[in-house]
Amino acid sequence: MTELSFLTAPGTAAGFIAETRPRAHGTGIDPYEYDRVTAPIDSLLHWPDACRAAALAHRARAERAAGRGRFRTAGQHHRSAARWFQLAAMLPDPDRERAAAVAAEADRSMGDALALLEPRARRIEGEGYAGWLRLPPAADAGHRLPLVVLVPGMDSSKEEFHGPADALLACGLAVLAVDGPGQGVLADGPALGPDHRHAIGRALDHALATAADPADPADPDGPGDSGVIDPERIAVLGFSLGGYLAAAVAAHDPRVRAAALVSGPYRLDWDALVPFVVATLSRRCGGTSAARAFVEQLDLAALAPRLRDLPLLLVDGGQDRIPGVTNAEALTADLPHAELLHVPHGNHLLGNALPDWLPDTADWLADALTAKR
Repeated sequence: MTELSFLTAPGTAAGFIAETRPRAHGTGIDPYEYDRVTAPIDSLLHWPDACRAAALAHRARAERAAGRGRFRTAGQHHRSAARWFQLAAMLPDPDRERAAAVAAEADRSMGDALALLEPRARRIEGEGYAGWLRLPPAADAGHRLPLVVLVPGMDSSKEEFHGPADALLACGLAVLAVDGPGQGVLADGPALGPDHRHAIGRALDHALATAADPADPADPDGPGDSGVIDPERIAVLGFSLGGYLAAAVAAHDPRVRAAALVSGPYRLDWDALVPFVVATLSRRCGGTSAARAFVEQLDLAALAPRLRDLPLLLVDGGQDRIPGVTNAEALTADLPHAELLHVPHGNHLLGNALPDWLPDTADWLADALTAKR
């Protein structure tokens, strides 16, 4: 059984709340709302219910707005609900049924939001994956689009990275935000592990098989002979552990033409991991022994020979306190061609420094995929 006593240790709740605040801001949650919701939490056992209550409040507002015909406002509240449900699912919750239900609610709220705000968005799912395929607002029917696959990390999901998705869409790129095994809506199903890249490959197959113009809801499969996505212009963008997972996809899938890794691990030392990370990985990997085996084979240097011909951007923060996260010294030795975007004051995932990396990263991916046209 996974050790979860740290959830009630003195001071743990306050520390976790403070550490997570920039990350919540990075998802688009108002920091003042975050402070109001988390202020009463004195034990991390109360975190899921507090975040879920905030999500349900936004869902209720969405339903009231929709009842008045204010569908854009309703969509925005559904999107906020998805953010809060995603936060609720971050912890290794001892109540497994509650954790699974919260992840499903995040998925549902994101679907409700996209139905109102981006009706051309599509849900794709299959063996070991579930994702949202979104198209830029100015996409022309019949025009093939470059695609960026967003890969979440250890305790994340496809509902978290709204800011990066919006920045990419604004650059004219399609976005596929996808849960793989052990992530998001699949956290209570197949285990996170080295085969994650195969599931992402199947998700990419699914996205490329989208043949019709999604603007035509009457024809979901479509008669067209060309897909919406350009198979020659695909990139991956990974966050935290998703940085390594995205690198593994890029290293083995020849369809991927560029990769950007944000706060990704270079190597991990199991004995140096904090209890939160050990517990979360153990839950997501299907057990402590499986989690340890996964961590011990995680080595970006081993992937380096397969990445040396690929445009590669590495984004890291100088205030990132996660052991093993990428650093310039290690990267210079193994990936000398990689471009490094280092933000000295950035923390893990750089939610406290969005203007310093997000616009440039979106532009870098757009430029990399345009060059491959």
